Amino acid sequence: MMIFDQYWWFIIPGLLLGMYAQFKLSSSYRYYSQVPTNSGISGAEAAREILDGSGLPNVDIHEVGGHLTDHYDPRKRALFLSSENFHGRTLAAVGVAAHEAGHALQHAAAYAPLNIRMALVPITNIASSAIYGIMMLGMVMHISKLAWAGVIAFGVITLFQLVTLPVEYDASHRAKAQLLRLGLIDGQERAGVSRVLGAAALTYVAAMVTSLMHVLHFVMLLRGHDRDRA
Repeated sequence: MMIFDQYWWFIIPGLLLGMYAQFKLSSSYRYYSQVPTNSGISGAEAAREILDGSGLPNVDIHEVGGHLTDHYDPRKRALFLSSENFHGRTLAAVGVAAHEAGHALQHAAAYAPLNIRMALVPITNIASSAIYGIMMLGMVMHISKLAWAGVIAFGVITLFQLVTLPVEYDASHRAKAQLLRLGLIDGQERAGVSRVLGAAALTYVAAMVTSLMHVLHFVMLLRGHDRDRA
């Protein structure tokens, strides 16, 4: 949600970075979805090899619909791979699947940033659903504390995005290391996998910057609102 006021320009950096990140991800994924792996292994097979090789045979892998809907569910201790990456035998498919397996490895190792992110999920969901209503109600009804509560809620979302960054980068690092260790890709293929995962990670950077700039935007807006009332 954008509020066009004298501080609207705070939103621009995140917006531009987000557009670039999505373009980078789309172009990288599209290109490497056409590059087959030398081993001929599929995304699901690569993820299974990584999980089994790391002592996690009980982590299931499921196919789900949609485009780039791949994720690891720590509650179910299972990987969910989009059809294109579940069946795909390309560098993009194997890279994405290995990345999700990397999250399972983090969970098994009690990786601290992942645990923090998991703990933040419930409060972040509440903040995301209520934030704009709280802020607008506070401003319209001239209840300063209520409006500032909305800013704090946005701060929670920003914290969640910030914690997400090391989680995603570490999962990619684990993925590439395991792919090479198990011989699922070779040294030349690593560059392609790195480009796909790097582009995906940039979307999380963009989300964090966007959230931070929204916080700054609303802080400036409310400070001006409070001054006008004084």
